[in-house]
Amino acid sequence: MFFSEIKNFIQEKNYPEFQLKAVFFDMDGVLLDSMENHAKAWVRTMNDLSIPFTIEEAYMNEGRVGHDTINSAYMRAFGRVATVEEQESIYEIKTQHLETLGPILAMPRSTELLNKIKQQELAIYLVTGSGQPTLINSLDDYFPDIFVKDRMVTAFDVKRGKPSPEPYLKALNKSGLKPWEVVVIENAPLGVESSVAAGLFTIAVNTGPLDPEVLSANGANVVLIRGMQELFEKWDDFYACSVLVTH
Repeated sequence: MFFSEIKNFIQEKNYPEFQLKAVFFDMDGVLLDSMENHAKAWVRTMNDLSIPFTIEEAYMNEGRVGHDTINSAYMRAFGRVATVEEQESIYEIKTQHLETLGPILAMPRSTELLNKIKQQELAIYLVTGSGQPTLINSLDDYFPDIFVKDRMVTAFDVKRGKPSPEPYLKALNKSGLKPWEVVVIENAPLGVESSVAAGLFTIAVNTGPLDPEVLSANGANVVLIRGMQELFEKWDDFYACSVLVTH
């Protein structure tokens, strides 16, 4: 199913080829089954401030760095952005709510998929809008010997988070690779928008409650409606197609 999508990508971008050398992974909702807790924590935090905020809005904002989500809500509710002090206080409250919502587990099949990709000698990068050190540090526990610090881009590394292309462009710069040598695995509309704006082939895994058409509309080259399970099942097919399509 991937051959025509890769071929179209090369032609649309006027790239010379598609030669897979690295996989850029989002974290929440892709590697970690964390989005339900994130959404609940954001809703509780905003409700504490008497700001209307829904679960769906949390999923639509997924991928943004925290201060962007806060500023968007503040602008809607109060007609201004939050001060730096307010941003820090609100994000701390959100973090506290998140930590009360129970443990966060790895996404089904994520471990097996990462190990397969490592065996294929592809570089693995993390590109996340998260600024939650606890979650970022937990990657070592869930996925030993997979992620290294110099192959990570987090909320602490960028001035403009997703949907800006900056996070993925920064990862691309770190990797030293060309845009046609990378595939991105995303689950969030804004993450997809960020990756596409950076000129990267993007596979969207629909792991939340949003209509998969939202992911397609934001530019995903492929949308897998059964999430990481489907990506694991079809990864070998994608890898084979990436070898076959050279121009």
